[in-house]
Parts: sequence; C-alpha cells; structure tokens
Amino acid sequence: MVHPDLSGQPADGQTGRNDRMRKKAVPTKTSLALTSFFSADDILIHQEEGSRNQVIRHLLMHLANGHGMMEVDGYFNAIIERENANDTVVANGIAIPHARLDNLQRPYVGVATSAKGIPFAEDKPPVHLILLVLIPRDQPGLYLQILRSLASILRDRNAARTVSHLKGAEEVMRFFERGGMVLPEYVCAADIMRDELITLRNNDNLKTAIDCFISENLSEIPVVDRDGDMVGVVSAGTLLKVCLPDYLLWMSDLSPIVNFEPFTSVLRNEQNTWLSDILLNEYASVQMNAPAVSVAGEMTRRNASKCYVLNGKKLMGIIDLPIFLNKVFRE
Repeated sequence: MVHPDLSGQPADGQTGRNDRMRKKAVPTKTSLALTSFFSADDILIHQEEGSRNQVIRHLLMHLANGHGMMEVDGYFNAIIERENANDTVVANGIAIPHARLDNLQRPYVGVATSAKGIPFAEDKPPVHLILLVLIPRDQPGLYLQILRSLASILRDRNAARTVSHLKGAEEVMRFFERGGMVLPEYVCAADIMRDELITLRNNDNLKTAIDCFISENLSEIPVVDRDGDMVGVVSAGTLLKVCLPDYLLWMSDLSPIVNFEPFTSVLRNEQNTWLSDILLNEYASVQMNAPAVSVAGEMTRRNASKCYVLNGKKLMGIIDLPIFLNKVFRE
C-alpha cells in the first residue's frame, strides 16, 4: 500500500514543524491510514522515568503544544478517569489510553516508547509502547477502528519491545508506515463482541443445563453442536416452562399450588431430557463483519439483550447490550 507523505519535508529537509502540520491532511473516509493521524513530531521516544499518569500528561502536553490545544487539564482528567475505570493495556506491552472529548475538531494520536517499561496496571507487565488517542465526542466507534488497525502489532509479541529500542522518532514513524495499518471503514460485530463463551451442547441433558445456569449465574446460554455450529439457545425462562405443565400456565391464579409438585417430574427426568428437544431456535444473531448498526437493529427487532456473532454457522462471540452501549457510546 502507498501511504501519503506525512513528513511534509521538501527535498532539502529544512521545513519546520508548523509547515509540516499545515501540509498534514486531516483523515477522511478515503484516507484511513493510521499514520494519517500523527507525524514524527507527535512521537516521544525513551520515556524511561515516571508513572503512568506522568507519562500520559507528558505526552498530552507534547500534543497540546504542537497542535494548539487549550483544555489540557480537562483532557487529562478525562483520560485518567477512563484509565482508572478500565486500564487500556491491550496486549504484549502496548497501552492505548484514550478519551472522547468535547471541543475537539479532529482525532489526534501521540506515541511514546519506553525500553525500560512503564507500569500501567498492577496485574500486567510494564508497557513499552503507548498510543494516546484523542477523539471528538461525536465520532463513536473511532477508537475501535484505530484498535483494529493495530491488529498486526497486537498479535506480534515482540512488536512493542522492537519499537521501544528504535533510536529516533523518524524510525518509529517508519515502523508504523511500513506496517500498512489502515482503519476499517466501519466498526463491525467482531470489534465489539466478547469471545470468552460458555456454551452447552445439543446432546447435553437438562441436568447439565440447570447446573450450568446455577454455577455461572446466567439467564441464557447458547447451544452448539459438536462442530461448534450454533443450533439454538436455552434460557432460564425455557427451563421454567419445561417445569410447569401447560394447564398451569393457563391458570390466572396459582396460589392454591403451595409446593413444588410441578417440578417433581422434571427432577425425576432431568438426566433424560435433552436440550435438543427444548432449545429455542429464535435468537438475535449477526455475521462477524456486520456493521454495529446491524447489531442494534437485530437486537431491537427481536427485543433481545444479547446478540450472537457467527462466522457462517459457527459461534464466534456474543454481544451483550451493556457491552454494546459501552463500546459504541463510551469507548
């Protein structure tokens, strides 16, 4: 891929920072290279001393001085508030602190490296590569697009350390340019799903399902076949309907039934009742590459609080409504 010339330098290399920034294009839908959001002037190398907050403030001040930002304290507080709520160490010594901000006309990215490493989270190793991302509040999902563009770095266990030992900002810039990191056109279901899944098999029995509901404190569990293809869901409501005979559901007053008699037959037969016989095959689902708006539409049409993400028929992840709201409106 051919990247735009972000240095802005003429052949003699004498142009200063202000000229470079005037020539730097603001990213558009047709200019989605990650490197279009920053230049070598926005990179700080060898940040070997200081805490997480100190490094973030230093990098923020560097961006503010270079781009004429006035609300540094407010921006800093928003970044740290977001960081304290949920640290942004994403993988392999890389952190992406970020905030969606008012009075910001365009996105900005600042980069800092540290060969020694900066402690960002108590339970995680030190961070060697920091990307500070500032996003206008009215551009939901942009952080997720930037995160997705970094997929090749996030998969490389050595990328952060490699970058942290580069000797100059121009070298760091070339590292990103060579990576061909391009923002996707839109946020898709795969960007916002969680892939840690608890599932049941269609040949599991009712006892296994009840035990799983109790131990995992879930209200709905997806059911897959032996190939991992999704075949339906079992909900807590489904289990209650199995326990209560139809004639009881027709009664408006169940107060005369004071014991657990309706559950007796279920308890006797829970090991011989198969999920394939009671699962629901109506549920909210989208393909992995479906736009986030399609997830919202599917959940709304089905009045569902969960949406299952599929690759063909194979279950890949799940999007809970609170996760969707957080990713789209707060990330």
